[in-house]
Amino acid sequence: MSTIATIVIAIIALMHVWFLVLEMFLWDKPTGRRAFGLTAEFATQSKVLAANQGLYNGFLAAGLIWGLLLGNVEGTHVKLFFLSCVLIAGLYGGFTATRKVLWIQALPAAIGLALVLLS
Repeated sequence: MSTIATIVIAIIALMHVWFLVLEMFLWDKPTGRRAFGLTAEFATQSKVLAANQGLYNGFLAAGLIWGLLLGNVEGTHVKLFFLSCVLIAGLYGGFTATRKVLWIQALPAAIGLALVLLS
């Protein structure tokens, strides 16, 4: 696998770790509310749901990191699976929540998938 593909996957994994932190720990704090454009009242009411969503983002990050640790040959299928999960989640979020998710989550996953498939 190319070095560029590895770097892109690592960046996507780190982004999902950051999403986990934002959604699980900072959702109702100024940083989290600013990141998602939330009112204090809505953030408080939806905190448990956001934490659950953050946990799922953590699973995506863990899967991508697992694929990277397995290496170029053994980890290819794991990387493809988790990048596909990120892409599907990004497409769903982009069409149901905010179009911004298409650029922040779906596009990087699509690029990562293409790079893995082309390597």
